[in-house]
Amino acid sequence: MIRNNGRRISLPLTFLPMGEASARAILDWRYEAPYDLYNLNSGDTEEMVRFFSDPQNAYHAIADDEGVLVAYCCFGRDAQVPGGDYTDPALDIGLGVRPDLTGKGHGLVFVNAVLRFAQRAYTTALFRVTVAEFNNRALRVWEKAGFQHVQTFAKEGHGIPFVVLTRPVAHNGEVTLD
Repeated sequence: MIRNNGRRISLPLTFLPMGEASARAILDWRYEAPYDLYNLNSGDTEEMVRFFSDPQNAYHAIADDEGVLVAYCCFGRDAQVPGGDYTDPALDIGLGVRPDLTGKGHGLVFVNAVLRFAQRAYTTALFRVTVAEFNNRALRVWEKAGFQHVQTFAKEGHGIPFVVLTRPVAHNGEVTLD
């Protein structure tokens, strides 16, 4: 169990295919600057709901054991950032945590849950994640989970620096919190 300002978030976390209600909820999430880069508020809402809800796009809602939406993740191409070199084979992972739960020291709980889910759901030898360079909180969490920096690049059209980190799936030093 993890706590957020007195609100209990019960483990284990459950991964569900992204549905319409969860898609609408994450589109309403708003992060404070400088993390507002991660706000998903561009374009036509209905089109975005359809996109996130389409199983082919590999988006998953993450709920606590009370069914409360606490995060979401995606795998594959949507976890990549334009401008990076993604030629080496790996499973790209994207993770978004509900804004009121960020910066509270629970990142490794979410990362480890996503990695366990990915290991069961996908066949890959290497995990890869791309994080904005200024996001030291996220970089520290992924590094604690055993990820290593392999690349820095500027996002196409924005010039914002991003960092690519990888980790082999069979990682002996995995940090677990269960």
